[in-house]
Amino acid sequence: MDWRSTLQLDDLNLPIRLHMKIIGEKINGTLGPVKKAIAERDANFIRFLAQQQIDAGVGWLDIHAGTQADKEIKDLVWLVETVQEMTKVPLCLDSTNPEVLAAALKVIHQPPLINSISGEVERLEHILSLAAEHGCQVIALAMDGRGIPSSVLGRMDVIRNIITETRRCGISDEMIYIDPLILTIATNIDSGMISLQTMRMVKAEYPNVHLTCAISNISFGLPSRSLINSTFLTLAIAAGLDSAILDPLDRYLRKALLASELLLGRDRHCLNYTQAYRSGLFGRSDPIN
Repeated sequence: MDWRSTLQLDDLNLPIRLHMKIIGEKINGTLGPVKKAIAERDANFIRFLAQQQIDAGVGWLDIHAGTQADKEIKDLVWLVETVQEMTKVPLCLDSTNPEVLAAALKVIHQPPLINSISGEVERLEHILSLAAEHGCQVIALAMDGRGIPSSVLGRMDVIRNIITETRRCGISDEMIYIDPLILTIATNIDSGMISLQTMRMVKAEYPNVHLTCAISNISFGLPSRSLINSTFLTLAIAAGLDSAILDPLDRYLRKALLASELLLGRDRHCLNYTQAYRSGLFGRSDPIN
């Protein structure tokens, strides 16, 4: 297939060092073109997706097979081997199945970020043991066997239980990325505020723990999603978010990220912002005076 035409390309390759770490979301088997590439073992397309995200400055490449249980082990292992043949960028193994993760860990070259654990007892126990054994960082979802709590306090109860277990397993707080779970605001107008307040409470109670989330969840079902996503990203960074699962090729998000880090004092001498401007990331705008 003509895989170059399946995505809208950015030709920008900005050597910018951001405070926030980006987890590139595009190698995801639930997406049509990626699902087809996995089935056909189209390594060129997978490497193309990886290289695009690497050029955009990701800290990790999320690797999600998204296939049926009987195929997930072979598919995730193939994806890992395909991507790490062409890059040393760390991988984020995206699966809730401990057997699948264990198989991928046998072939991976460096400790990955594991996405994800949660407060569900069986999932927590099995995946935490793998993370501790292999020295992996983990994403922890603010949910348990009863689902996603509807309140900030309910999510904090789950998070406290998870942190208790990670510490018991010898996994330091610095190795944990808490995902407060972003739900679409189209079905609950308070979703954004619940997530933001959870982030603030996590950072206040566990200052060494990291925060991450899937930014695009907030806008599902609404028009002009990039506008909503980029605005929410700015608010989340101010609330303590220091990592995010997102599309690194989305210009709205990249501009919002640069401006947010600038305004929060994280862009020394405004170099990242002005370099991005001069490279054309912002499009037509007023000149720098």
